[in-house]
Amino acid sequence: MTPRVGRLLPRLLAAAAFLTAASAAHADIKIGAILSVTGPASFLGDPEKKTIEMYVADINAKGGINGQQIKLFVYDDGGDPNQARTFGTRALEQDGVDALLAGSTTATTMALIPLAEDAQVPLINFAGAVQAVTPVKKWNFKTPHTDLMACEKIFEDLKKRGLTKVGMISGKDAFGASMRQQCMTVTGKYGIEVLADESYGPGDTDMTPQLTKIKGTAGIQAVVNPGFGQGPAIVTRNYKQLDIKVPLYESHGVGSKQYISLAGPAAEGVRLPAAALLVAEKLPDNDPQKKVVVDYKTTYEQKTGQPVSTFGGHAYDGLMILVEAMKRAKSADKAKVRDEIEKTKSFMGTGGVVNMSPTDHLGLDLTAFRMLEIKNGDWVLINPGS
Repeated sequence: MTPRVGRLLPRLLAAAAFLTAASAAHADIKIGAILSVTGPASFLGDPEKKTIEMYVADINAKGGINGQQIKLFVYDDGGDPNQARTFGTRALEQDGVDALLAGSTTATTMALIPLAEDAQVPLINFAGAVQAVTPVKKWNFKTPHTDLMACEKIFEDLKKRGLTKVGMISGKDAFGASMRQQCMTVTGKYGIEVLADESYGPGDTDMTPQLTKIKGTAGIQAVVNPGFGQGPAIVTRNYKQLDIKVPLYESHGVGSKQYISLAGPAAEGVRLPAAALLVAEKLPDNDPQKKVVVDYKTTYEQKTGQPVSTFGGHAYDGLMILVEAMKRAKSADKAKVRDEIEKTKSFMGTGGVVNMSPTDHLGLDLTAFRMLEIKNGDWVLINPGS
């Protein structure tokens, strides 16, 4: 080594270190989204995908997060847990994502949680069942209200109406089976008695036999349908065809106009617990959630030309919780971001006010749910002041 090179070497090494640090500081933040964009759960995954892509583009146009742009990796699992697992592995191992916004259904989410835990990468999922967030896993979080919460909100409303004897007709899919189970655990708490308990498969196209049994059961005052997808719409149409007179309650799994379209006039009078997003403009002006849900609804509908659903709202909440956590962490460091997600407090989302903790990776309580009724083909808020 010549004296000149010897003198220059420290400067060259320092410059290289500076460039490496600068490059790392401005590297893309990588987010993986594994969603059910097509298939039987497309009514969940499609608005989730549109929402995430729309807001990521907006965030990037405004300078990104901490000066870094978001690079989004989107995969469509078609509602298949095996595909979700395959794409989750690809996102983690090949794409090297810093976080996952993934899991449209309970089944696909349950396939993704172990991957995120093993890789120690934050995951915010959009599944409905309580098992997608309980027991608490270190790296797993969730934005939608749980099926247990839906049961309690429905039973709360039944009790207010003096209706305590019910029939149950549940989907056999992961969400429907979980919600049925959760409902059964809180019947005693609300003084509800289940007099009939029927179910249907994901591919069933006629639930008349099960509903006929329920109709023939003496003393039933209302019917509860834990389920999502096309099943509840078929139940609703068959319900009307059989001229069953008692009230019908659906789950938050039908929180989109697609359900009303599929069920048609038979949906009139159906009640369900749902996020405030479905009745954004109908909220009282003093409702602290109104601005958030109206802004999201307006943006989504203007940019997509489609009616808003609660499912896209869950994706919005997940993305914004992640973005705020990264801002507080001042980096995309996985462990630091995970810690900041867990510290989320007073976050006003489309699903409600989120207050997470080490023992609660959802952060919503029962007040986040609104009880809605379908009237004249639209959602109506029950007890708007409550």
